[in-house]
Amino acid sequence: MEKESSKGGRAKRRRGAEAREGGALALTGASGFIGSRILGRLVESADDRPILVIDNQKPPVEHRRIRFFRVDFTEPTADATLAAILKKEGCDTFIHTSYLSNPTHDQAYAHELEAIGTMHVLHAASEAGIRKLIVAGTTMSYGALPSNPNFLTEEHPLRANSRVASLRDRVEAEQEVARFSRKNPDTIVTVLRCCWIMGPTVSGFVTTFFSRSVVPTLLGYDPLLQFIHEEDAVDAYERAVIHDFRGAYNIVGRGVLPLSTLLKLAGKPSIPILHFAAYPFAEALWMSQLSEAPGPYLDYLRYLWVADGDKARIEMGFEPKYSTKEAWMSFVGGRRLRKYQNR
Repeated sequence: MEKESSKGGRAKRRRGAEAREGGALALTGASGFIGSRILGRLVESADDRPILVIDNQKPPVEHRRIRFFRVDFTEPTADATLAAILKKEGCDTFIHTSYLSNPTHDQAYAHELEAIGTMHVLHAASEAGIRKLIVAGTTMSYGALPSNPNFLTEEHPLRANSRVASLRDRVEAEQEVARFSRKNPDTIVTVLRCCWIMGPTVSGFVTTFFSRSVVPTLLGYDPLLQFIHEEDAVDAYERAVIHDFRGAYNIVGRGVLPLSTLLKLAGKPSIPILHFAAYPFAEALWMSQLSEAPGPYLDYLRYLWVADGDKARIEMGFEPKYSTKEAWMSFVGGRRLRKYQNR
């Protein structure tokens, strides 16, 4: 199923203003997948500005432009430490991707890192007078609900299940970013809400789930899913660094496919489970540390939560190179090749 490429009443595409020269770039989460790929792209770019890597781990690559600053965002004084760094280094653009790629049983740590850590970043950005802030979001924040429309626009409320700590923290973090944007109109705030990222090298709870030889599904449910290829996701961040865009943007691949079709394309059998039995069973596995995510995450394999990518296409000029099908097959091919090489 493909969505129409244009909508009536939408303005013609307009490109963002070119980002001003000068000032350092700052990046958090460089030890994670998306952060490390963004760092690699920044290093390869013609932009010669210093790159401030702010993390509690050293970056995966070394380069003459990289300056590493060890900051633990769970520490109560992290905002003051970060603000001092940003002011001293003359930071212009801040890219915040320091979010967990997998749900964790340590809910207190996750809350301190993602929700409180984001507040530290916002306080520091305000104190240092950062010109542009780019924040990693997720379309999972919309929630998977039976009342969702066919395509969720950026204006749709963030209604992810508040009983699940990992989802609640991401929604809380983005709500804080929205408040910051309203209070600091001189700062260009960009939120990139990526759907599930797929590709040959990405790793996380979603790819772990779909890497199973047999994939559990919910009997009677066959939701439409969408993916963004890992290269396209990094392209969106690079575009946001080069140009100026205000607001939230859904970053999604072209088209959608039913879960059943995706599994057939991968040659993966499924085990349909009655939903009223699947949820407590999945939660029990999670509590025993035998599954990738808590039981309520099954909502994303049950209900619709497809995001509309028109705003990013029109305002950012973002055109994904890969469709949902191509991103999926890239993931499937990468896993097959890795399995063959490990024999």
